[in-house]
Amino acid sequence: MITVTRSVSIAPGKSANAVVFAFKIAKFFREKYGTTVEVRMPIGGNPLRVAWCAQHESLAQWESVTAKMLADKEYIDLVASQGDTFLPGTVHDEIWRSI
Repeated sequence: MITVTRSVSIAPGKSANAVVFAFKIAKFFREKYGTTVEVRMPIGGNPLRVAWCAQHESLAQWESVTAKMLADKEYIDLVASQGDTFLPGTVHDEIWRSI
């Protein structure tokens, strides 16, 4: 099992927009790709972050979804519409495997 987490820092005053957008992305992935994505916010550390977390059966499955996502104009437009919601350069991805 592969777990992928993407986090990003929220711009000042944009927390409400970020949460709405985070759930919109989760819904998009569920409906378009059949992938369940959880929306998370930290309890400690920098509270102005949001994360998406998804599990995949294998790296190959994750790569397949990622390739589709990067070629999906609807997804690209959705992300581009949030240009001022998140701080540039703060996207952080982690990929973990179950052992």
